[in-house]
Amino acid sequence: MSDNESIKYDCSRGCTVTVDDRTGERQCTYRQGCCKLGDHDWLKGVPPVVSQDLFEVRFKNTRKGIYQNTSGQGIRQGDLVIVEAANGHDLGIVTLEGAVVYRQMKCKGIDPQTQEFKKIYRKAKSVDIEKWQEAIAREQDTMIKARRIAAEMGLEMKIGDVEFQGDGTKAIFYYIADGRVDFRQLIKVFAEEFRIRIEMKQIGARQEAGLIGGLGVCGRELCCTNYITSFQSITTSAARVQDLSLNPQKLAGQCGKLKCCLNYETAVYADAHTRIPKVLEPLELEDGFAYLMKTDILKETMYFSYDKSSMSDLYPVKASEVAEIIKMNRNGIKPESLKSDIIPQAPEFITAVGDDSISRFDKPKKKKSGGRNNSRHSRRGKPQKDGTKTES
Repeated sequence: MSDNESIKYDCSRGCTVTVDDRTGERQCTYRQGCCKLGDHDWLKGVPPVVSQDLFEVRFKNTRKGIYQNTSGQGIRQGDLVIVEAANGHDLGIVTLEGAVVYRQMKCKGIDPQTQEFKKIYRKAKSVDIEKWQEAIAREQDTMIKARRIAAEMGLEMKIGDVEFQGDGTKAIFYYIADGRVDFRQLIKVFAEEFRIRIEMKQIGARQEAGLIGGLGVCGRELCCTNYITSFQSITTSAARVQDLSLNPQKLAGQCGKLKCCLNYETAVYADAHTRIPKVLEPLELEDGFAYLMKTDILKETMYFSYDKSSMSDLYPVKASEVAEIIKMNRNGIKPESLKSDIIPQAPEFITAVGDDSISRFDKPKKKKSGGRNNSRHSRRGKPQKDGTKTES
């Protein structure tokens, strides 16, 4: 970039905007790295089976669509194109081309033989980009004013985001509401205030978090921002299967709902549970009763103690061996003691209680000397050079 140019990153649309300070001309470039829910073309160079000039075109945040090129121009990934809209036209960025587009349609259940695709009119010109950028500049102020108007009208809803169409004649207002909202009067007020066509689209709390973005407690980008396109229902049973603490502060994400990552390992834990026996009563051994204190689900190891009120001496036993002991107890047989073969140890898990204490980062303070009293006592009985001791 030269000294007379300034660059701006628009991650919500996955592009960079470069403005020439002398001429004021704007140039937009597709930047795949900052694209939310970006797709990698792992079939690059592979020709499609049926050539219909289909392309994936991306707009703001997670809104995408499959469009057909009828312009006769050579369209490639990263091109800014003018596409067909319900009213007027819109401007988007081509994110996928070639055979991978058909894989995307298969995942979304789109049949290319029966689906009627909207058209790509042409590549965007500098005039189109200028109008598009002017419409984008209005989005933040429009959202703030829309929130104030909705609050003044007493509607129980929240305007999460605003997206202007490429020609600046229409805007999509994304809102969040717990119940059904009658916004017919609100649309009239918005139309008079902003002088544009209005479309209201309801989204959930998870979708709002995906639009806003952020970092999770794991230190990585939110999954809903990075790659999740369809949100599955998440219940506390997923946490129970994984033996997690039912603490709402730890199980909830930034959206206030249960974390999406709770479903990632649920199937693995559910499969491991099928090989772990249910211990409904203590195991009967020759030297007493052994009580189940802890279960390591993935290692399929169960920890028993002879004292049900203490976790100091725990004896790890494989789940398969526990099942055999249960069968022996049902037949009236008491196996040998766990103490003979197994060395007691603590389970390999760390409790998170107390980890939120800030003082754990402080260095321990050094103990000061006792002062005058200690110095006086230190002089008492101090040996002299001749080997005698002085008394105070």
